[in-house]
Amino acid sequence: QVQLVESGGGLVQAGGSLRLSCAASGRTFSSYAMGWFRQAPGKEREFVAGINRSGGSTYYADSVKGRFTISRDNAKNTVYLQMNSLKPEETAVYYCAADRRLQVGVRPFDYATWGQGTQVTVSS
Repeated sequence: QVQLVESGGGLVQAGGSLRLSCAASGRTFSSYAMGWFRQAPGKEREFVAGINRSGGSTYYADSVKGRFTISRDNAKNTVYLQMNSLKPEETAVYYCAADRRLQVGVRPFDYATWGQGTQVTVSS
């Protein structure tokens, strides 16, 4: 089973960009579909983006389409989330998740393994 460590969060002004990274341990990273979720205080965890094992298929929440890009480098055991044109309402803890599934899941319970999260704060 992989272990996940997110990085790249921080404070950014509205309209700015951040790139999150999620590094996975183990030798079977390419066997996992990967997802990014976020959770704001007092709100449920919500799907942001997902990518299948090979990286050939990606999925996005409607709210981030055209602004966020998920990608993966299986040689580096890392998945990325490039976030552009960030909005204050996107302030949240962002989590990376992994699961041995063929298709990308969009619900938290589709994923068995989670990172500890990284804080993203977007100031207005």
